[in-house]
Amino acid sequence: MTARGLHRARVRVPGSSSNLGAGFDCLGVALARYLTAEFTPAGPQEPVALRIERRGTLHALDDRADDRDLLVRAFRASLDILGAPSPSGALTVDSEIPVGRGLGSSAAAVIAGIALAAGAAGVSTEVGAALRTAQQFEGHLDNAAPSLLGGLVAVAHGDDGAPHAFSLPLDPQVGFAFAAPGAELATERARAVLPRTVPFGDAIHNLGAVAALTRALAVGDRELLRLGFSDRLHVRHRVALIPGAQEALAAALAAGAWGATVSGAGSGLLAVSDPDRAFDVADAMATAFRRAAGPHGIVFFAAQPDLEGTRHV
Repeated sequence: MTARGLHRARVRVPGSSSNLGAGFDCLGVALARYLTAEFTPAGPQEPVALRIERRGTLHALDDRADDRDLLVRAFRASLDILGAPSPSGALTVDSEIPVGRGLGSSAAAVIAGIALAAGAAGVSTEVGAALRTAQQFEGHLDNAAPSLLGGLVAVAHGDDGAPHAFSLPLDPQVGFAFAAPGAELATERARAVLPRTVPFGDAIHNLGAVAALTRALAVGDRELLRLGFSDRLHVRHRVALIPGAQEALAAALAAGAWGATVSGAGSGLLAVSDPDRAFDVADAMATAFRRAAGPHGIVFFAAQPDLEGTRHV
């Protein structure tokens, strides 16, 4: 423990894709694209201030005020909850998670802030407390819970609103492919287009589809995956906001994907396929985006699931 009362700490947090078709607001999978955050306490002669350096995909956010930075806010709030002193020193954040593309960059930042505070205070990250804090910042935990726990994760809430997250089996023979156009899509805009009510039949359809989806991801059943990616709550509304998305979804299926959908709130798309076909599927989606929306800023890759979640490194 330093004279300022905090330890040096470093955490690595995976990004995530949520919804996964029919699993709207309740399912997510951690993917091997990472945000790393490091806190170095100030020495006795250094100024009492928190200096922040952002790298990687966060570099463009370097002019963002600290009170708008989710990681900084979660870090400070979590230290306060733990009864630790206000942070003073250097905070370095490096991320390879694309921003505004549906890979949970905001959720990863919140989880990083929570876990970094625990490390700086010299305590372990308690899952229930971390989820409750994350819910205050994110609202929806289908990205935050996979980033914390790793793997395929479901989120449910009790009648009192308390979040419960639990891991689900994920067959290693399910491969993931991701592609996104150059344009970002703000979560607020993606939520604003959703209807306030849905037909009873659509709700029943999605309940059956999400049951099929969890079984399909556990055993790698291709037919059930097609059904599980059949959504009537959010996908069609969000596809309309993403230039080239309809063409890219069709390209994924033509390239051998078993199913394809909007990743999180978009603008990225996620497809499932044989792992050996995942890069070709991602490339096919990227090609469709280039044709429809232009070549600039395209992001695509075969995505490996992260099974560890947040780690102190």
